[in-house]
Amino acid sequence: MNTIIISYTSSVSTAAGWRSIDIVAEATKISAGMAQVLKVIGVNGETPKNTQSRTGARRQQFSGTGVAQREIGARKRLSACKVIELEKAH
Repeated sequence: MNTIIISYTSSVSTAAGWRSIDIVAEATKISAGMAQVLKVIGVNGETPKNTQSRTGARRQQFSGTGVAQREIGARKRLSACKVIELEKAH
């Protein structure tokens, strides 16, 4: 199984409305242009945790672990992602 590390943008609902977040994930290539997320490594530059905030403001808070769980199994177009690292076959 070939795994890669990808970075992409997603959205999250906060009390202040929908906000964009950056996600770094471990994924496996399922075809030439598609990958499936196996594990979320980072959300907005941090390890996913229950309470995260984009700016530190309370109205910008969201559940980083909830976002991470939502993304597992998601299929992503590699043309819309940045491939950070190619790993060797396991």
